[in-house]
Amino acid sequence: MEYVIGVLLLMSFFALVVYAVRGGNLMLGMFVMASLWTLLPLIGNALVRNPAFIAANFTGSGGSIVKLSVSEALGKVFQQGPEGWGSVMVNVLFGAWFGRALLQTGIASTLIRKTVELGGDKPAIVAVLLSIVTTAIFSGMFGAGAVVAIGVIILPILISLGIPKQTAIVSFMFSVGAGMLINPVLTKQFIGFFLDNNGKELFTYAQHVRFGLIAVGIQLLTTIAYIIFALRPKRRVHTWSVQNPKKTSVDFVPNIALISPVIPVVLLIVLKAPIILGFISGSLFALLACGKLKSWRGAARMIAKDFYDGVVDTAPLLAFLLVVPMFNKASELCVPYFKVLLGNIIPTNPLIISAAFVLLAPLGLFRGPLTLYGGGVATLGILKSIGFLSPQYIPYLFTMMIVSTTVMNVSACVTQSWVAWGIGYTKVSGREYLKSSLPLGWITCAILQVVNFILYGMTR
Repeated sequence: MEYVIGVLLLMSFFALVVYAVRGGNLMLGMFVMASLWTLLPLIGNALVRNPAFIAANFTGSGGSIVKLSVSEALGKVFQQGPEGWGSVMVNVLFGAWFGRALLQTGIASTLIRKTVELGGDKPAIVAVLLSIVTTAIFSGMFGAGAVVAIGVIILPILISLGIPKQTAIVSFMFSVGAGMLINPVLTKQFIGFFLDNNGKELFTYAQHVRFGLIAVGIQLLTTIAYIIFALRPKRRVHTWSVQNPKKTSVDFVPNIALISPVIPVVLLIVLKAPIILGFISGSLFALLACGKLKSWRGAARMIAKDFYDGVVDTAPLLAFLLVVPMFNKASELCVPYFKVLLGNIIPTNPLIISAAFVLLAPLGLFRGPLTLYGGGVATLGILKSIGFLSPQYIPYLFTMMIVSTTVMNVSACVTQSWVAWGIGYTKVSGREYLKSSLPLGWITCAILQVVNFILYGMTR
């Protein structure tokens, strides 16, 4: 019976991958999968009679995971799961507020304007400088609204300089992705996939910092290399063939305010300050430096509005993140059956696993099995089930999954919300975007997976 349940679980895994690739609603898909991956193990638990199978799945407390009652299993999946992600939700909300504060004060747009002035009339230099600034901005800011707000400033500038639209959009999106490799909000979301039975984090942002900084530098360098290669001497487009941006006035922002985007990350890395305190400090510093806190009533109104707008920006993400932990908990119920079916099939050698993730990196596109915003949630569940959640493997597994997710999904995939907006805004087709984003993402993924293996895989 354990083999039958294992096969059914594996079939449902592939069904989820196909559903995700075809653009299905992931929140509903994850909920259905959580329900299915709860029901099937419960059926198996009721029918299994193999004493060796039962004995092999005793927990440290003396109970057996295959002998959980129906009420215990349902509570574990549908109650404890979402409750355990409370810290993730709070970090997302405060991060969204911080992003809104940077936008409303004009700090982000001022940084961009000063960067363009520094680059002068040299398109390649301007593009490189804007990539660096964009990376710095999104090391702290997060959300589709923030990406769009910055994109409507940067993309017209790049295109008006004669930079091809395809190059402009790819370089911008990969710069956004580079910053998010160290972004506290996004990292906290990923950490939510690595919680113990009590909801305690098995991996922390502080542990991620070393690889995160290396990853930011590598993706930024590959993006700059792409810009230089794409802008090698050749015919450029004319500015009149490009959509003209709307003129918007930009408020004066004091130079001291321009350090605001990196305040949360710096406080976290240097002073080990809590990230929420970093977001609060960065937001209040930005408002204070820009003269937005002149009266108590005005400050209260602005803070409330920015927080409200930030919540609206992240509402779809929050809904998705409340369902994901249900699936995570359900996957724990499936561990015994995946072990029986796949324990002797899937390689556990980190070198082989890393090589597979390098070769199969494009499967992180289109919500496939290598992105945590798609079928990768199920892939992670399978890897956990065969022992990759043991303490010595957590840094390696965490890094391996966020590389394929952040590079291929967040930066390169046309199903990502802000990428979809960008290709529509610039009138670049999805196929044209992928012609550049796929090889750039693949190369970046390969380099980062090699670094991950050197840092965490070789010692396992």
